[in-house]
Amino acid sequence: MSMNTSIHVSIADQTLRLLSDGGVGRYYSVSTAVNGPGEQQGSGCTPRGSHRIRARIGAGLPAGAVLVGRRFTGEIWTPELAASLPERDWILSRILWLCGNEPGRNRLACVDSMRRFIYIHGTPDDQPMGVPLSHGCVRMRNADVMELFDLVKVGCPVLIE
Repeated sequence: MSMNTSIHVSIADQTLRLLSDGGVGRYYSVSTAVNGPGEQQGSGCTPRGSHRIRARIGAGLPAGAVLVGRRFTGEIWTPELAASLPERDWILSRILWLCGNEPGRNRLACVDSMRRFIYIHGTPDDQPMGVPLSHGCVRMRNADVMELFDLVKVGCPVLIE
């Protein structure tokens, strides 16, 4: 992808578009927060506004790699593992950690997207896309987030609206 690559997430449409040089490069179905849009710490909502990718985590890990605290646990997601840990919010394969660009809206104080650990990340393939079900992050199919991860760099603009 070119230097003019950006990401646009539509909460209303539950889609993520990768834009390159003004055109749509890729189009993905996603899942944002079950609690809807919002910026407050502890809200479980997906933050809106201008963001950027602050960190890319998980390069080279296999599909379904389980990440906890942004570290690979050594586990690969399976339905049996999920059944044994029913309370876990699965973060799989790759993490694109977002940082807000708008002080008072999604950066600093009690609305800081990075301190809220807002990611674009993989989720179990049995989870529906196109339906808001996350705890605030933007969930993607593992194959999709792995593809997106390889197409973006740290600093890539991300607009969530």
